[in-house]
Amino acid sequence: MTAVQTVRNRLLLILTALLLTLVPAAPSLAAAAPEAPEAAAKGGARGDAEVVGVTRVGERLVDLSVRSPALGGRTVPVRLLTPDGWDPEESGQKWPTLWLLHGCCGDYTSWTSATDVEETDDLRDVLVVMPEAGWNGWYSDWWNFGAGGDPAWETFHTDELRRLLESDWGASANRVVAGLSMGGQGALMYAARHRGMFRAAAAYSGAAHPLLNDESVNRIMGFFAGRGDDPRRVWGDPVDQRAIWQAHDPYYLAKKLKSTPVYLSCGDGTAGPLDPPGATDALEADFNRQNQALAAELKRVGAKKVITNLYGPGTHRWAYWERELHASLPMLLGALKVR
Repeated sequence: MTAVQTVRNRLLLILTALLLTLVPAAPSLAAAAPEAPEAAAKGGARGDAEVVGVTRVGERLVDLSVRSPALGGRTVPVRLLTPDGWDPEESGQKWPTLWLLHGCCGDYTSWTSATDVEETDDLRDVLVVMPEAGWNGWYSDWWNFGAGGDPAWETFHTDELRRLLESDWGASANRVVAGLSMGGQGALMYAARHRGMFRAAAAYSGAAHPLLNDESVNRIMGFFAGRGDDPRRVWGDPVDQRAIWQAHDPYYLAKKLKSTPVYLSCGDGTAGPLDPPGATDALEADFNRQNQALAAELKRVGAKKVITNLYGPGTHRWAYWERELHASLPMLLGALKVR
């Protein structure tokens, strides 16, 4: 070996040692400080979704950054409100799970930022999953003019994320689902389209029958067109692709909800006890008519486990959805057998 080669090899050894000292070890969840992201990833086998980052944002709040093949490889957040004693590193630990779905124009932080869910004692024995669903994703695998592909929110939630949470993050197969507005439609649709996945479903001011009439169709098409999207990307044209629309409309899925406990609530769009005087809300009035139609259809098909609280005066706002979450918890937690 020449003197030049010897010097070069020594320099390489020194540089390698320096680089190793600069790369930190991945911290464990228990040791992570609030707001500190974690480097360790979980999942990812066979091209599955994988957790590529973890951030503790509160005493019981943990945000997962999940890379999803169903979303074109993008990374999206999922917020967990963890139960007392939750430790994902503990082998065999499984918790009953409540999925809380956000509405249009919201995100995975909506429930914790707008309600008292984090302080609700009844949820201290439950793992609460609050997934990102897109500003106007509508809990659907988008049609995309027949091409499918990104975004596929339904596949992400009901397949990728479900398996990931149950494999690595302490979730059990004992699940219920609830949501507001767009998330109410999502909760009902997921429970119907994936029978047996959720033991109960609750919808607060949900889009319960988008095909009710022209006003309802035009309103949801307006949401689909948000941020400049072609509204036909989601479910296609409401006439030409009517079968796709019906497959995502809870009213047409009523028979599949027949044996599932369902909670439906909605105001009528006039000023209620939690509104300023004189408030009116055409969106809530429309959703009220949709919920009335779904309730009637559930009764017609013989559903025996439906609770309705079509409470009259009230608009499309968080104060009512927080109240209705609490009102529906006895049903939801009863289905989970945790109370």
